[in-house]
Amino acid sequence: MNVVILTAAACTLLALAMTFLVLRNDRRSPAHLSFVLGVLLLAAEGGFNALSLSADSMAGLVVWQHWRLLATSFLPGVWLFFSLTYGRGNFREFLERWKFALICFLLAVPALGIFGDPFSKVISHNKSGHWMLGLSGEGDALNLLFLVGVILILMNLERTFRAAVGTMRWRIKFMILGLGVLFVVRIYTSTQTLLFHAVDLGQQIVDCGVMLVGFLLIFRSLLREGHFEIDVYPSHSVLQNSLTVVLAGIYLVIIGLFAKIVTLIGGDQAFAIKAFLVLAALVALTILLLSDRVRLALSRFVSRHFQRPMFDYRTVWRKFTEATASCVSQGELCQAAVKSVTDIFQALSVTIWLVDDKKEQLLFAASTFLPEAKAEGLAPQKHDLAEIIAHLQEHHEPADIDATHEKWAAALRQCHPEEFRKGGNRICVSMIGGDEFLGLMIIGDRVGGVPYSWQDFDLLKCISDQIAAGLLNTRLSQKLLQAKELEAFQTMSAFFVHDMKNTANTLNLMLQNLPVHFDNPEFRADALRGISKTVERVNHLISRLGSIRSELQIKPAEADLNAVIAKALEGWEDVAGINLKKEFAPLPRFSFDADQMLKVAINLIFNAREAIAAGGQVHITTAQNNGRAVFSVSDNGCGMSHEFMNRQLFRAFQTTKKNGLGIGMFQSKMIVEAHQGRIEVESEPGKGTTFRVVLPLKK
Repeated sequence: MNVVILTAAACTLLALAMTFLVLRNDRRSPAHLSFVLGVLLLAAEGGFNALSLSADSMAGLVVWQHWRLLATSFLPGVWLFFSLTYGRGNFREFLERWKFALICFLLAVPALGIFGDPFSKVISHNKSGHWMLGLSGEGDALNLLFLVGVILILMNLERTFRAAVGTMRWRIKFMILGLGVLFVVRIYTSTQTLLFHAVDLGQQIVDCGVMLVGFLLIFRSLLREGHFEIDVYPSHSVLQNSLTVVLAGIYLVIIGLFAKIVTLIGGDQAFAIKAFLVLAALVALTILLLSDRVRLALSRFVSRHFQRPMFDYRTVWRKFTEATASCVSQGELCQAAVKSVTDIFQALSVTIWLVDDKKEQLLFAASTFLPEAKAEGLAPQKHDLAEIIAHLQEHHEPADIDATHEKWAAALRQCHPEEFRKGGNRICVSMIGGDEFLGLMIIGDRVGGVPYSWQDFDLLKCISDQIAAGLLNTRLSQKLLQAKELEAFQTMSAFFVHDMKNTANTLNLMLQNLPVHFDNPEFRADALRGISKTVERVNHLISRLGSIRSELQIKPAEADLNAVIAKALEGWEDVAGINLKKEFAPLPRFSFDADQMLKVAINLIFNAREAIAAGGQVHITTAQNNGRAVFSVSDNGCGMSHEFMNRQLFRAFQTTKKNGLGIGMFQSKMIVEAHQGRIEVESEPGKGTTFRVVLPLKK
């Protein structure tokens, strides 16, 4: 029993070390917290096992087993919660869909452990000499629910692993493997407990040993950088294509048949060993089916010995087109493309960068290993990008960026860092559609470091051309959609403005007749207040909708931008609940439409005011930089998500305000771009937003 105690102590130390590593991270996500709680519960369960096996009396053994079963009853709910949140960017959707199952496993199962009496009065030895505690009906129910929970946990972990690609899968591999080892063996011990209606303390010795192995694998995973920072988006299908459910079903059917045969023929001493061998065989089959190296080796074996091409081009092209055909946005298309390229070439690191409309910067589109926050700091500088575009437009074929020391290749190596020293060279291929450079794709870290052949290059070039064509189609689709939206809104607003004008005229007539009722002070005050608010709201709608109906006309004239900003700020200094800070730098007079730019300034200042809470700060600055005038508005308010900024911020009729129309930022962007300028935005949820208007200084 000393070995069991030492094993439990080692598990406890590992659990504390893993808790420290996870909580050291500033981020306190649901996955972090549920992982810490689950690890501590497993360590507590192992400790109670060790104490029961070393108990001096039968009463002590039963007491510690009660505590062990209580810790066990909390495990399914906590680890099911972890399996639904770990590594998933859309975990809130899964929590909503699984809320009833979570309530059951977090409340109902622990209730059996707390209030139930799981053990019967029968306590005996089995033929191997280990103590066995007979189970009551409540104990059988608890073990059955535990078995169901373990299968659901493994199913969700498998779904996360299969949805991850490239380096993301590499980062979470040991976490999934460690938990898989823990819970697969628990399936074995739980089925044995249910078959014999008793807890075999000898099997709990196995649980302690397996826990140590699982903890070591999980600890190895925690040492890999960024394993908790990945965001995969698995599908919502529950049972479809689930290897866990299929293998667990096969195992339970085989064990059920074994148990029936054993009952008919009078007993089998090796039944438990056979059940364990069946489970081990199914686990080995799972590892083979999910192994990237095994699939790559099998593919190359077939290609080498049966003299067939490296790729089945019809199958590859069918799968690629199926994966990308339904994508309606550039983001969706690039995400689907990197996943397909990863599967086709067995490359763990695949990244797509798109060039902006002015060919001044590369924009991160999708990657199998780079988070968006990290990728933004890796984009090449403007002068490097010009050299990259010039080279790739002249050389359309895929290029090995590790085999050359030219400056353009060094810049590309910087935006696609290596993950493995033995992953082979990184390959870059341009995406050009209609003689226009749209972006580039870099792939690296190939499984086994296998060098790329001419067949690989040909297929990669064909795929990049297809992606470029898809990007052009999505751009045209978005422009067509925006044109239709604007046309529909113009038609609608014509009728809307007409009706609102009639309403405003009616309300104004009521205001003229209101003096007749001056004898009733309360009626007069309420009527005046209500009518004034209605007229103000109606006129506001008319103004906002009417401005979008007409074509934007810019009438530039030499003016002072600081004076325009000061005019927009008139009256804001006295507004309660706002800390207004101004820093105006000297600016030369230059040509712009002062009236239109005043609209931009008012809109940005008003948005900043609405974003902050009471006592918040709004900071307005002007500056001159590289022949351009820069006007910025910063606040420390609620901020915006990256998804909203990238997809909706500057689109017409898209807003997060309760009473907003979604026109202000759309119109502001049109005005600034009509001046040959641009609007830049930086924001982080909970920390604030900065809008920066950059205008050329033209005399």
